[in-house]
Formats: sequence, structure tokens, C-alpha cells
Amino acid sequence: MLRLHDTATGTVRPFELRDPGRVSMYVCGPTVYEVPHLGHGRFTLVFDVLRRYLTFSGLEVLHVSNVTDIDDRIIERAAREGRTEREVAGEYEATWWAAMDALGVLRPTVVPHATGYIPGMVELIGDLVARGLAYEIDDGVYLQVDMVEGYGLLAHQPLESLRAGARVEASGQKRSPLDFALWKKAKPGEPTWPSPWGEGRPGWHTECVVMSLDLLGDGFDLHGGGQDLIFPHHENERAQAVVEGRAFARHWMHNGWVTAGGEKMSKSLQNFTTIDDLLARGDPRAYRLLVVRSHYRSPIEVTPETIATAGKGLARLDALARRLSLDDPMAGGDVVRDEAVAAAPGGVEQDAVTRFREHMDDDLDTAAAMALVFELVNAAHAAADDGDTTAARRLGGTVAILCGALGLRLRGEVGEVDERTQRLVGERDEARRERDFARADALRDELVAAGWTVEDGPDGTVVRR
Repeated sequence: MLRLHDTATGTVRPFELRDPGRVSMYVCGPTVYEVPHLGHGRFTLVFDVLRRYLTFSGLEVLHVSNVTDIDDRIIERAAREGRTEREVAGEYEATWWAAMDALGVLRPTVVPHATGYIPGMVELIGDLVARGLAYEIDDGVYLQVDMVEGYGLLAHQPLESLRAGARVEASGQKRSPLDFALWKKAKPGEPTWPSPWGEGRPGWHTECVVMSLDLLGDGFDLHGGGQDLIFPHHENERAQAVVEGRAFARHWMHNGWVTAGGEKMSKSLQNFTTIDDLLARGDPRAYRLLVVRSHYRSPIEVTPETIATAGKGLARLDALARRLSLDDPMAGGDVVRDEAVAAAPGGVEQDAVTRFREHMDDDLDTAAAMALVFELVNAAHAAADDGDTTAARRLGGTVAILCGALGLRLRGEVGEVDERTQRLVGERDEARRERDFARADALRDELVAAGWTVEDGPDGTVVRR
């Protein structure tokens, strides 16, 4: 049985479903005002791997992930660039999906947009005001957090501790510095919607609670996102459900940071590398491999060196797929299902599949699962070296299926390489042998610009489309 770390309890516990055989999961999606960075790439890959493994395990998954298409930062960018908020949100949402597609991330089952749920948010806020749980001041409507039983559960801090550490607001109208905005009253030039408290727009923390409960129902199975969302965002979502008397998420799951020089990668720190930067320099599968070779709750450092190491691992996997002409278990669809194990042409190493499941069921331990996969790679090559084709194909087929269960597609075919490309590859290998890395990088960029994926294999540069 799958066991996952639950942020609310601070323990790894069984992932028990509300409805047998069906998983309902909500993952906080993007605020579309900027290009996505590698931190965004990590959380989407973590939950993509979880979804794929749940599907591989025979479960039906309803995956909801929202798009925040109205926000202070969207408004600020629109004003700065002389555009409408809709134009800004539309541009960066398209950029988001293009990046997710390039990383091989499955599209959510349902993608609600914040602006499509504002009437429901107004209804929720009105009920909280009517019951004396929220109050109106000059700039908006706020939830009174000291009315929320167990506030601070996800942060693992009592209300008194959170209150003591909170920044005191200059307005002085809030009853507590922890009280958060449910509705923001209109400012000149901003987009607005009608409400009983005047024109305005909802606060960020209100949108997800309304959308998740509407689409997944009370007591849905899992709510997830990056570690940075635990407090205050997810805490404040949970608070609204609690005071409404609604059963909210049964399980909370959060992934660790992506770091750059030891610091969390974030837009606010301006130390982020965009997903487009990564894609321009190599195979997007390398980032997936880097993510799955780490435990999802641990930080990962993304540098040219760590990406290069992942690229070498990818080259080992592809080399096995080429040597054994392995079938692609993802060729028939976006996900690999459990029946692929029984349908494998040469059979599988059943003991290895069992061990893979044990690792994945142990708090989604993809690092251990990938270590097992590379053990199988070595065993498959050894069997092929010994002339045992049957064992080699059985081991190799197992590798392909287990990688497919994690969304990692192997490429056994290099494809036709034209004369010009062969010449550039040869020049790049010569530059690397002479340690002229600036020239090697320039040649790689030229190959990438021509539409090739460039990898550093054990025998030199490998290109494929």
C-alpha cells in the first residue's frame, strides 16, 4: 500500500482513498505573469510522477490544477507594459503549457481558472461575514483567524507563536496581523467584479478552496504543491474550509526546494533559471531524471554539472534501448499501465517490479527506484555480453516499463543524421578533446538551433530529434 508523508501530521502514513479505486488530487497551479522556472518544473514533475505511478498501480486519477489568472503581479505587469490583464495572463499561460508539454508533464484532468469561479468565492465570503467569522474594513474583507480551530496545523506552530512572529500592518484596522484578505476592494485602474462589499476581486487564498471543493467534493484525497505554499497559502485555504464546516484535503503533500548556490530558487530572489533556458541547452528528459533520482522532499541543486550527470545517466538508458531495440511502452498512450507488465513481449523480471513497487510505495522513493533501474541496466548489458539474448531482453524490457511508469521515455533510435550535422558533431568532439569548451558550447548551440537534442554520451556527442 502506498504510504506518503502528510504535512499535516508530519508523518509518513497510508494514503487511504475516499473512494476505492479512485484518487482525487488537487495541485496548486501557476500564477501566469512570468515564464516558469525550474522550481515550477520540479513540482509539476513530482506530481506528474505521482499521478503516473497511481495510474500504473491501477487507480483512476482525477487531477485538478488551477490557473491564477488575476493577481497583483498580473495587474502590475499589465500596467507596466500597457496591456490588459487578460493579455498578460493569456501569454504566460500559453508559455506555461508549452514548457509543461516539453517536460512531458501530463495535462491535468481539469484546469479551472480563478476568474471563472468568482461568484462562488463571493458566496463563500458572504457566508463567512454573515456568521461573524469575517469582517469588512476599508480595503477589503478579512477572515478572523482566531476563530479557526487548529489554525497553524500545516505550519506546525500554535496560533500564539504565529501571531507573535507576524508583521504588524500599518493600517491598524485588522484585528490580528494574521487575518488575511478574502476580498480586496477596487483600486483605480484595476479589473473588478461586483460584491456586497463593493467592486473588487478575491484574495489569492480563497480561489483554491472554492475550486477544489466544487470539482473534487468534500474530503478529497490529496492537496499538493511546493514547500513554499505550506504557510500561509495552504494554511489559509484549510482555514476557510474548517470554518465553513467542510471536510477538506485528507492528505497534504509538498515537495522540496530547487536550490541555486544553496538558496531556494525563486522569482523574488532573481536567481532562477527558466525552463526555456534548460530546454535550449539539452534534453528535457535529463531534468526529469535529475528530479526522480532525488527524493521529492529533499532539496535538489540544479547546475550545469548536475544536469550533465543526469544526461550521462540518460545516455546509459538510451544506449541499452538501442542495443536491445527495446519497445517503447509509452508508444500506445501517455501513461504506462499495470497491464504493460503482463503484456511485455519477453516477460519481465517480476522480482524487480515488486522491488520497484516497494520503493515507490515507501513515500514515493523514486531515488531508490531509479537505483534499481540502473542495476537492471548493468545486468542487461552483462547478459547481452554473455550472449544470453533472452535474459537481456527480459531485463531491458523491465527497464523500459519501469522508466515509462515514471514518465521517462527511452530513445532507442537516433534517427537519420545529415552530413552537415555529422560534421558539426565531429568538430564538437574534437573541440572537447582539445578542451576548447567555449567552441564546444558554441557548436552545441548551433546544433540545438537546428532542432537537434544534444547529449554527451560515453563515446562522444549524440544527437537526435
